[in-house]
Amino acid sequence: MHPEPPESIPTRGGFVVPRHDVPVADEILTNPRAERVKAVRALSGQSVRRRAGRFVVEGPQAVREAVLAADVHDVYVTDASAGRYPEIVEAAHERGIRVHTGTVEVLDAMSPDAQQVVAVASLLAHTLADLAGARLVAVLAHVRDPGNAGTVIRAADAAGADAAVLTAESVDVHNPKVVRSTAGSLFHLPVVTGTDLRSTVEALRAAGLTVLAADGAGEHDLDDLLDVAGGAPDGLPDLARPTAWVFGNEAWGLSDEDRLLADAVVRVPIRGRAESLNLATAATVCLYASARAQR
Repeated sequence: MHPEPPESIPTRGGFVVPRHDVPVADEILTNPRAERVKAVRALSGQSVRRRAGRFVVEGPQAVREAVLAADVHDVYVTDASAGRYPEIVEAAHERGIRVHTGTVEVLDAMSPDAQQVVAVASLLAHTLADLAGARLVAVLAHVRDPGNAGTVIRAADAAGADAAVLTAESVDVHNPKVVRSTAGSLFHLPVVTGTDLRSTVEALRAAGLTVLAADGAGEHDLDDLLDVAGGAPDGLPDLARPTAWVFGNEAWGLSDEDRLLADAVVRVPIRGRAESLNLATAATVCLYASARAQR
């Protein structure tokens, strides 16, 4: 007789990846210090994610969307959370995804922020080639805050954008805080990561998009551009055209060099006494302005 295969296989750095050709036992996972539990929790670290090629998805909304659209390997629930979100379990079973039941202590050890619903998925692998035919794209350059990055992706999804791009200097899109902040939108549109801003702009322009940089000191007023959208005179960007918006760092915005890469620099008008808008709010205003003009 051949020996039973192990339920997990080691990778570099000691990370343990559960096997997919081994039937899952019916017993409930009860040990919060088990290797499987530690392996899921370790995916909160970027170096571990890169070695394993996987990331953790936390919470019912994100897991629900991931199960429907991403390459999910495992779903972890408690009896109670499985009862609250039966559609997640049913969708996972329909797609052949293994569902594991654990105690509250086990799920909390995997992620204390997940409401006892966790999934493990393959890292996203979109490229600039996936932007062909796009009409609205959000580009994040040097955006470091996970909450801001996730909120911009969520806003891009809500505005009907075709894709989002995070440059190599931006936060890792697979960071658990980014994933949670997208509220599932990470799985609704292609999100390209690890790019160089110059090559990104060149690819977008080659795909027929006008590249606009959002900056408080921009020479063009967003409201003025909306007024002439669909018939902008020469010298003014037309928001009705396919457009990529470039958004900069939360603290210092876009550098002079980055602004020069764009076809035009646009400011969001501030009517009241606020000193400025935060990144996510400004991005939402710009993306919705383009979405309205393109309609």
